Amino acid sequence: MRLYAVVAAGGFRRYATYRIATAAGVFTNTVFGFILAYTYMALWDERPQLGGYDMSQALTYVWLGQALLATCAMMGGGFEDELMERIRTGDVAIDLYRPIDLQMWWLAGDLGRAAYQLMARGIAPMVLGALAFPLALPTSPGVWLAYLVSVTLGVVVSFAVRYLVALSAFWLMDGAGASQIAFLAGLFFSGMLLPLTLFPGLLGEVARALPWSALLQVPADVFLGKRTGWGLVEAFAFQGGWALALLLAGRLVQSVATRRVVVQGG
Repeated sequence: MRLYAVVAAGGFRRYATYRIATAAGVFTNTVFGFILAYTYMALWDERPQLGGYDMSQALTYVWLGQALLATCAMMGGGFEDELMERIRTGDVAIDLYRPIDLQMWWLAGDLGRAAYQLMARGIAPMVLGALAFPLALPTSPGVWLAYLVSVTLGVVVSFAVRYLVALSAFWLMDGAGASQIAFLAGLFFSGMLLPLTLFPGLLGEVARALPWSALLQVPADVFLGKRTGWGLVEAFAFQGGWALALLLAGRLVQSVATRRVVVQGG
């Protein structure tokens, strides 16, 4: 486990070196946060309590989305491009023969990346949003702790989805198409554009049941106090269940791909 802790720390330091990119990301998240906040204000002025949120909760949801956009890599930008390139060039064969767990290696690095993005690109926009708008911030340390747990589970779900997307490069000429589909699905079904509680009927039920809702909708509801008691346990179980299922699926696909590499190498 110490090895993976070192890998996670390396992932944190790796992204910490790109300070200009971080500053540009903070600026972008803040600008889009203001645009979305004023859009939400106009919408909630017309429809108070829309989706079960009051105005301050809706504005808080906006800024949580900006804080988690890079943290959960909803638009990509994590490890997947590098892994797909290693698969395309055949360098992944070396990785598969190393005495490490390939999935755990990339997961550890991605957790380090997410930790840095949450601190660097999550806190600043949230603080600026709180200064400009009346946000519904939790007063209980327990809620903040539950939120961090939920975010961590969301990052693992995000990783597991992107890992499967990256492994698709074993069978596709180019994994860019799969990445674009995952990127669009992540933006729409995570609740980044609008809270999933606004989605009507069957669409809403399906959207809330998909793994992408674990990236933003569930952590936001935990932060806003919509998930307490048994509801909080159910939220963690939902995120943990998807994380486990997707990680196991990734291991299965990795096993099939490994056999393919061994056969071709032999």
